[in-house]
Amino acid sequence: MNIDNLVKTITPELFERLQYGAATGKWPDGTVLSDEQKAQTVQLVMLYQAKVAQSNEQFTIGSNGEMVQKTKAQLQKEFTADNEIARFSENDL
Repeated sequence: MNIDNLVKTITPELFERLQYGAATGKWPDGTVLSDEQKAQTVQLVMLYQAKVAQSNEQFTIGSNGEMVQKTKAQLQKEFTADNEIARFSENDL
């Protein structure tokens, strides 16, 4: 099977399961992955991130196939006051 076709068949739900397996070393039902399964799962997650998700979040794989790494200044800029959900003062209680 072609890699591009394989990645296109991965649904968002399957991607979440693969991501969980890659991060924890076991499937959501608790079944432990073999070393070969872990390696293949990590590769599939990286391929999906690069070709489908195309996220620019820290430590994901970008569309160029490289890991996205941001400087401290870039991360601070992303988390500025403009992105706040709520802010409270002591007098609001």
